[in-house]
Amino acid sequence: MDLEKYSSAITLSDMEVFVFPELMYSLLLANIMSPYIWGWRDIGSFKKIENSTTHRKFMRMKQHIMDEYEFNLDLETWGLTTKQKEIDRFSKYLSLNDLTKSNALFGYEGDKYYFDIDIRRHFGLDKYNTDTIPYWKTETVEAMNAFRYKPGYKTGAGECVSLSALYAAAAFIMCGIPLEDIYMILTPLHSQNFIDLSDGILTNNRRIVTKIMWFNGSEISAKAQRALKNEQVTIVSHLSGHIHVLYNYATIDKTSYDTLLNKMNCYLTTETTLPVFASFLRANGQYQKYFQMCQDCRNQARFIKAEVLFHYEHGSKYRIGDETFAKLLEEVSDQEYYYLYPLPDRIRCDQLEEFLTQTGFDVRKEEDRQKLRSFIAPYIPQAQQFVNELHEFAHTEAKLPNAAEKNFVSPERLNIKPDMNREEIIEYLESMRSKNAVADLAFYAYRDLSRCDWRPFIKASIERCPVSITDTKDFDLNQVYDYLLKMNNQSIYDNQRIAHPDEVENYKHADGVEKAVYLANIIHERYPDDEIKITIDGKKVILCFKNNSYNFESGKGFFKELVLPSILMDKVCV
Repeated sequence: MDLEKYSSAITLSDMEVFVFPELMYSLLLANIMSPYIWGWRDIGSFKKIENSTTHRKFMRMKQHIMDEYEFNLDLETWGLTTKQKEIDRFSKYLSLNDLTKSNALFGYEGDKYYFDIDIRRHFGLDKYNTDTIPYWKTETVEAMNAFRYKPGYKTGAGECVSLSALYAAAAFIMCGIPLEDIYMILTPLHSQNFIDLSDGILTNNRRIVTKIMWFNGSEISAKAQRALKNEQVTIVSHLSGHIHVLYNYATIDKTSYDTLLNKMNCYLTTETTLPVFASFLRANGQYQKYFQMCQDCRNQARFIKAEVLFHYEHGSKYRIGDETFAKLLEEVSDQEYYYLYPLPDRIRCDQLEEFLTQTGFDVRKEEDRQKLRSFIAPYIPQAQQFVNELHEFAHTEAKLPNAAEKNFVSPERLNIKPDMNREEIIEYLESMRSKNAVADLAFYAYRDLSRCDWRPFIKASIERCPVSITDTKDFDLNQVYDYLLKMNNQSIYDNQRIAHPDEVENYKHADGVEKAVYLANIIHERYPDDEIKITIDGKKVILCFKNNSYNFESGKGFFKELVLPSILMDKVCV
């Protein structure tokens, strides 16, 4: 067992997922094993549409996630670490040079937006020294739900990796979308899913982006585009395996990866029609002053400045360039905005549409772009810049890992079908643990310690839980003990699944086993060389340190003895 990797399945920090790409799909499988999302099927609004189309189910599921979860990237949630600590920890897996080329907090500068505004200031890191970086941990669905226990939260919450794992699991469970059609895509600053449904759908934090939405020119769409337009994709994770930009091997099925490349290329490219031009002008308002719209009114042509119509769009449900355009024109009631003759030095959109139709314009072709430049040059001084920006708007080349550079290996792949129920999936994954590392790691991400070696959990709990240590730094051990006794005695996880100390600290809910491990974390931080013994005897949990005993009550049903720190010295748990 690689203890570093397996313990990372407990904490699931963004850095750990970056170094150990198997963890991303393990988290997805942990969410699929969880009873929580399966419980959504019994919600009335879902039961009403259980025989509806997949697309309608997906839209309902999207709304549920938007209603029930908020995006959270608070530095205080999971605490802080340092660059040097992480470099030392992962030095045998990745070089510092690789980290700086691929990780935003170690020097990578892919998305210029964040670096133009100063990424450390954007993430609130400017108040710390330059070596300090956030300990962003990816939340399981239970940890996302438990945000409701934190002050200031009315719903669940999670960061982008957590939300992408939630979306992928819900798409499979609630909508019956095959896992073969779901691709998890991670960049240094973001995580999202590409789902092969209709023309393709991207999940983006709480929202979704269809192909039509990708090209609608709205501010929300521009934000959703930022990662794929500017960043190198570091990991693609799929049911068949993964591909990582830095590692020379890939476990993803080559045919599945080729399918993703083709589907995303279609999703990220659109024909340059007049509606697309309108969306481009919507997103690039500086060019609106060079265009005019033409309306036929009782066989009399009338002309209106493009920027006037885009102004009307802001307060209207109607849009330029689609089937509601005529309705938008009707809303322009003030006749002073209309002209009876074409405005000089402006391109008529009806003539532009004629140009696009007659030339069969394809923005991806250099010769067609030059034709367009010649057409608009008499009106737009920055004609070449306009054409270049239109090309970037209508066609995105996502920077995905290069398959030609990889050695594709084929572990025994997982085979999970939409018609399998939760119990069948858990039984199947249990049977695959010795054959597929992702299946094995999934039980650690799921936190089921009745099925797992305790060493990774203990290692993660006493090495990577800074929030519990910081929040109790002014308490003596008796005060920490009293603090834990007053805490709600119910775990955020069901059955024999266990929360780590920082989850206990954040949500103030914990079973006696979790409280004992929390206390052990505090003691180990203060007295790292001293022995700590935890005895779990059914409902009784006793932590012994020096001559002191600390007693807790548990409903987890374990019978186990743990001795720290010797448990981490490759000794078998009792």
